[in-house]
Amino acid sequence: MTESGQKLNIFKFLKIVISSFLIAALLLFTIASIRTLSLDVNVGLQLARWEKTNNLSLVIDHHQREELLANFKEAIRIPTVSFSEKESNTTALLQFDRLLRKVFPTVFSSSLVHHELVANYSHLFWVQGSQHDLVPYLLLAHIDVVPASEADGWEAPPFSAQEIDGFIYGRGTIDDKSPVMGILQALEYLLKKGYAPRRGFYIGLGHDEEVSGFKGALNIVRIMKQRGVQLSFVLDEGLAVLDGVISGLQGPAALIGISEKGSATVKLSVSMVPGHSSMPPRETTIGILAAAVKRLEDNPMPRLFGHGPERETFEHLAQNFGLPMKFIMSNLWLFAPLLGRILERKPDTNAFVRTTTAVTMFNAGVKVNIIPSLAEAYVNLRIHSAQSLKEVLDLIQSTVGDQRVKIELVDGFDPLPVSSADEKSFGFQIIKKTVLDMFPTVTVAPGICIGNTDSRHFKDLTNDIYRFAPIWFKPGDAQRFHGINERISKKNYEELVVFYFSLIQNCDIQKLPEPHSSVHEL
Repeated sequence: MTESGQKLNIFKFLKIVISSFLIAALLLFTIASIRTLSLDVNVGLQLARWEKTNNLSLVIDHHQREELLANFKEAIRIPTVSFSEKESNTTALLQFDRLLRKVFPTVFSSSLVHHELVANYSHLFWVQGSQHDLVPYLLLAHIDVVPASEADGWEAPPFSAQEIDGFIYGRGTIDDKSPVMGILQALEYLLKKGYAPRRGFYIGLGHDEEVSGFKGALNIVRIMKQRGVQLSFVLDEGLAVLDGVISGLQGPAALIGISEKGSATVKLSVSMVPGHSSMPPRETTIGILAAAVKRLEDNPMPRLFGHGPERETFEHLAQNFGLPMKFIMSNLWLFAPLLGRILERKPDTNAFVRTTTAVTMFNAGVKVNIIPSLAEAYVNLRIHSAQSLKEVLDLIQSTVGDQRVKIELVDGFDPLPVSSADEKSFGFQIIKKTVLDMFPTVTVAPGICIGNTDSRHFKDLTNDIYRFAPIWFKPGDAQRFHGINERISKKNYEELVVFYFSLIQNCDIQKLPEPHSSVHEL
């Protein structure tokens, strides 16, 4: 073959390759464009015929408003602090028990409600339903709070429940006394109106959630297991209504947590014979350990965006973004790696992308002229839903890559199972309906909790655990959670009461309507 013939064949081959590439790109673009225009996972059961119910309405008058706010403020003023697994303010916990009995007399006296103390300070309520074939559910919250000091920079004393510009300030206003008081206030109103549920339900109030819930929630679980209880779903604290928090999102979004990241605390340590600083070895315990820690920080866990429930979050929100983000989020089957690279640039969104690694403690040395015999570091990891605790530990071992560094698991657990969020998911759809009935302009989406709650202890009692309360977060409000100036507006607390008042009644339907979906599988 002549040289010109060879060049012609190469040209034809390149032409075919380029043409094939352009056709494939055009085909992908066409598919992605169709999906962008047609994907609307939020239509769901809104178009379906829901079972008719005669729900009681709640119109809160001035007297009731003053009373419910006074009750809530009194709850905030009680410093039910958990300091550690072994230390809590038991005097305050007993005072809180007395408060509940005083302000919710109908709940504690109704023949429909069975109440018992658990582990001295936690509470379990069983509200009997008239239709015993309907599987019960559980509303979960916790009484205890994390420590707070006015010296940290609070605008009002953290246990004062002081009002400033329509907000009630105090530790527990968000986490988690607003759901505690909101649930019981809603039940008090319902019982006073003569309400008797068709579907029975439980209310669980733990007293040590902030220190892992090993006494409160775990004992509630033990009691329910002994009685053979199985639950339709659990609703606990977790995510909220985000308004202006997600950059580029048009309108507020209510995120319902359908899973929690796993957690691990790992101890790294290096030991050697101590020596004098005047005759140092080439490497010290501190140097060896610091290098190991640096390797962990320089080599983050693998990018896993799109392999967990965060994919559903972004697909649900896609229609409320402008281009090009709408195009990208509607087609995560194609763009998940690209979006993952964008999200990992900021710490708050990097948490959606991977298992996060945070070195939180580093201890070594007792004197300036002594080379320490022991150096220790503690690393806290929040495990992505697509990874296991064992996989994370193996990656730490290979990344550290130094046998002189001892690696020990202090405590940890796998990510929680992912709860259902489709149109056949009773709990998710009831919560969603209740939110949209109250806030029609809100977009409801499943989400992932990067922190952990008492609800993780209940995974043997149900397949579906949800983490949500209709607390509105504006930009900067998330930092108030476990931080300074924790607060909730008076209006928002009242909305919580109305939410639980409606939710309890909405749960009385026997089954969900037949699905009406426009979701495209690709």
